[in-house]
Amino acid sequence: MPEGHSVHRLARQFQDVFGGSVLRVSSPQGRFAAGAALLDGQRMLGATAHGKQLFLRFANGLYLHVHLGLYGAWDFGGDETFRGASSIGAPRRIGERESRAEDDAATYAGPPEPVGAVRVRLVSGHGWADLRGASTCAAITGEEARAARAKLGPDPLHQAPGDRAEFVARLLRRKTAVGLLLMDQSVLAGVGNIYRAEVLFRQGIDPWTPGNALSAESAGLLWDDTVAAMSDGVRDGRIITTPAALWSGGAAGPLDGEAHYVYQRAGQDCRRCGTPVALTEIGARKLYWCPGCQN
Repeated sequence: MPEGHSVHRLARQFQDVFGGSVLRVSSPQGRFAAGAALLDGQRMLGATAHGKQLFLRFANGLYLHVHLGLYGAWDFGGDETFRGASSIGAPRRIGERESRAEDDAATYAGPPEPVGAVRVRLVSGHGWADLRGASTCAAITGEEARAARAKLGPDPLHQAPGDRAEFVARLLRRKTAVGLLLMDQSVLAGVGNIYRAEVLFRQGIDPWTPGNALSAESAGLLWDDTVAAMSDGVRDGRIITTPAALWSGGAAGPLDGEAHYVYQRAGQDCRRCGTPVALTEIGARKLYWCPGCQN
């Protein structure tokens, strides 16, 4: 499932290529036909992300609410104003790296015929975006959008006043293992399996530590590191949690096996202490950690 940094990049991309445009909205697959009819012909005013959820705001007061889930993905194409627009989502298909649009901008003459089960298609005078496989795709009111956000914990990428203190409070009042709490979107919005494993390692926290056993200082530092790691992801378009000193290519960036400390490194030596990285399941998801560094 795409983590929060990808959805924030997606929101920025929607704002860049569709912000202020009147859009044709359709559902080639048919499953979103009623919702598409409510949005068709409306001007898109803004795009925002909260955690892993995307909200596109239209001039009639409605929102397109999308949660990509495990299999959702957006594809983009268009003229030169879409140059550099990336397909984002469905990690099983394109991974944490983004796939650049392949349209020939010089010869763009409108969107292609839909391929596959396109839930919703957005079209402006300059380009198009297709959504497939999302777990949530709904036309909702402003009140419903506010209610959806209210169910979520603070988003590290918003860095809003009070968010750090709110996260600390939510973490410290729970007896649940911190390794589960970081994936609970009502506690912290946007963190997935990779960020969970990596920030717990970087902070030296045992994933099975109950939330209420952490000190306020440790919880605050965990928030700070999550903000830093996810902000790097927004900048890079990729989750990289290791320093350049560990990359064989130096400033050119890490190879695939060098980007993380523990994620997908089960059985390999810890980059810091040499202890084999461990793998287990917690909350039906794989958890990677170093028994030597995180105890």
